[in-house]
Amino acid sequence: MYKRKAAEAHILCETHELDLKKTFDCGQCFRWHRDGEGRFAGVASGRAALLWEEGGAVYIACPELELGFWRDYFDMQTDYAAARRSVENCDYMRECAAFGAGIRILRQEPWEALCSFIISQCNNISRISAIVAHLCALAGERVAAPWGEEYAFPNPERVAALGEEELQGLRAGYRAAYIRAAALEIAGGRLDLDALAALPEAEARQELKKLPGVGDKVASCVTLFGLHRLDAFPVDTWMKKALRLYFPKDFDPATFGEFAGLAQQYMFYHARENEIG
Repeated sequence: MYKRKAAEAHILCETHELDLKKTFDCGQCFRWHRDGEGRFAGVASGRAALLWEEGGAVYIACPELELGFWRDYFDMQTDYAAARRSVENCDYMRECAAFGAGIRILRQEPWEALCSFIISQCNNISRISAIVAHLCALAGERVAAPWGEEYAFPNPERVAALGEEELQGLRAGYRAAYIRAAALEIAGGRLDLDALAALPEAEARQELKKLPGVGDKVASCVTLFGLHRLDAFPVDTWMKKALRLYFPKDFDPATFGEFAGLAQQYMFYHARENEIG
């Protein structure tokens, strides 16, 4: 496993600004894994990094030239303290925000987010991560990592070129056809994910729902985690329980404003970790 070298380790931020476990465990990403020493290894946009917390700081092992990328990936330019205050509109939300303090919304590559959340349908996190890892090993380019060889997430063109037998080998079940359909749409230029990011959140979600196998929940996850539309508010089983227990029936998540997605992550993490309902 990786041995730390002073020249490779950089301070990313203070621990109160980013809680690694909460951020990686709140259901927004599937390529970060914790080792026996509490370090997180992951790959994003063809770059690999290792992160850990030590002495009140978050350290990252990566080439110095890639520090700017990782600061953007972890959305370090956004004031999450102010964002948190903006969604603390009741005692329940103050409890959720305190419980989830340190969660940040990652700036993930849109295609990877779309493909990952198609895979996530009726699936658990362990199996989603395994399918994603298999897809990367099957079609992704090799990436140098602090712990050894890794693979980048394959681009739409590479996924679209996979044969039916190869896709079935992912053990993604019925989702394999949806993965290929999305890859073909993007590789063929019929869907521009970057252009969707400029649309109002509701419009971007509707465009995504035109893809086979993409419903409202997956589309909302993609707008939040892939297009970084922080006003998106995905609703899954845990969120339905939280909304039913703590909010009136006519509650509109839009009242959380531009950081509704952060409110959603606080609520989701609180609900799942405490197994409410």
